[in-house]
Amino acid sequence: MTSNVGLSTPRGSGTSGYVQRNLSHLRARNDPYPPKDFRDETLKQRHRKPDEDILEHDRKREVEVKVFELRDRLEDEGVSESEIDLQTTALRKKLLSVSSAKSNAKALKPHQVHELAKAKMEESEKLRRALGISEDYEEGGHWKKQEERAREAGKEKGKEKEGSEK
Repeated sequence: MTSNVGLSTPRGSGTSGYVQRNLSHLRARNDPYPPKDFRDETLKQRHRKPDEDILEHDRKREVEVKVFELRDRLEDEGVSESEIDLQTTALRKKLLSVSSAKSNAKALKPHQVHELAKAKMEESEKLRRALGISEDYEEGGHWKKQEERAREAGKEKGKEKEGSEK
């Protein structure tokens, strides 16, 4: 082996002698903590807003599934094509006119990301109203106000010291 790396000879080691880098080794970072302004932004609670187009598409898809089931059932019963078209059109109009009922968040599946996001936003809004939290509330705002008061008090003490020294 060259450069004093690995085994001098692979004989008897049960290996080929090929040396490769340890990819699971974690290197120490220069700065273990991100900058404070970066941490403040990442600690804020972020909710992904649901895409209304996707929610509307899913709602229309559910309507079309019900319409197709009706069409399939009517075709099996032997109803005429014109009657099937009338009934499916009436059902489609009825289902589209009905506003989307609130879905049960517990019944949603993990792949229904936008529906889950909408349910979470509704839940958060309901909780915010129940607790009387204002809409413009910023998480951690209380601590920022305390820091500002402490800085102002420190500045006032500094001015008092300067005034007493003169």
